[in-house]
Amino acid sequence: FSKIFSHEALESYLPKIQLVIKDTLRAWSSNPEPINVYHETQKLTFRMAIRVLLGFRIPDEELSRLFEVYQQFVENVFSLPVDLPFSGYRRGIRARETLQKGLEKAIQEKLQNTQGKDYADALDILIESGKEHGKELTMQELKDGTLELIFAAYATTASASTSLIMQLLKHPRVLEKLREELRSKGILHNGCICEGSLRLDNINGLHYLDCVIKEVLRLFTPISGGYRTVLQTFELDGFQIPKGWSVMYSIRDTHDTAPVFKDVDVFDPDRFGQGRSEDKEGRFHYLPFGGGVRTCLGKHLAKLFLKALAIELASTSRFELATRTFPKITLVPVVHPVDGLKVKFFGLDSNQNEILTGTDVMLGATV
Repeated sequence: FSKIFSHEALESYLPKIQLVIKDTLRAWSSNPEPINVYHETQKLTFRMAIRVLLGFRIPDEELSRLFEVYQQFVENVFSLPVDLPFSGYRRGIRARETLQKGLEKAIQEKLQNTQGKDYADALDILIESGKEHGKELTMQELKDGTLELIFAAYATTASASTSLIMQLLKHPRVLEKLREELRSKGILHNGCICEGSLRLDNINGLHYLDCVIKEVLRLFTPISGGYRTVLQTFELDGFQIPKGWSVMYSIRDTHDTAPVFKDVDVFDPDRFGQGRSEDKEGRFHYLPFGGGVRTCLGKHLAKLFLKALAIELASTSRFELATRTFPKITLVPVVHPVDGLKVKFFGLDSNQNEILTGTDVMLGATV
């Protein structure tokens, strides 16, 4: 999977990610009613996985149906294994079977239609990697790999995207500082993203944007922790932890108690800026993607997606909270606002009224 998230792969995904985000923000802006940000970012990250990572040319209507089935699968994936007709477990199994059929159809169509491609998507890389190791992947292996890629790109990225939008709403000075950085780097000019300015190296050079994304992930880490198997018996605070045990580490508690972070409850991107660099003072104080050899492989893709979203929000969108107060946050199954976060988007800036339509047509010609 490492090749899927290499620098070269991310560079090739970036223009397609931008197209999907632009199209989504245009749809949000044309909606006369407030949108449910968490639900809509789930749709966005699912669509990004299908269109960009997997290169599937699934029509919008079919994609919407597949998204609903996928949601049923995710909602029941951790159900108790009680195999009764109306149990969550049975609903999850049925949803998975339907999903597998839809994915198999998309994979077969993809394998038969390889013309007009200008980049290798994640599924292409996965298939080629198998061939390089002398192993042609079976259809079941391709379906499993596809489902794993969607799962990895979906819930946690939607959670972080929602948290990003909420913090930009809460902190307009942060949003304006982002705009100032985009202007100073020649990316934003007269309310318009300059053509050809958004390349991977340029985005990686946006230091304040990086601080904003880091702070969102520190304060609103999508998942609470991870599991590891003890390889060697050790002692912690007077307790012996035997070899072979499963242990859980808490990302959220680590971020809340790490001594390197000052005013831990305050949203302060500058804590990661030059001069403070609070994440540089220890190996495992800051770990939104886990740590060690099993750190999240997709972390660079997730951060790139969040940065691309932040750039589009700062450059082309006007939005405001549609409720009187900000909602409370729930932590299960991932961090998200209890009401999904209701936000009204007000179209694109004056210089952006005539952005090309038909993004899916453009994507279809290149994936």
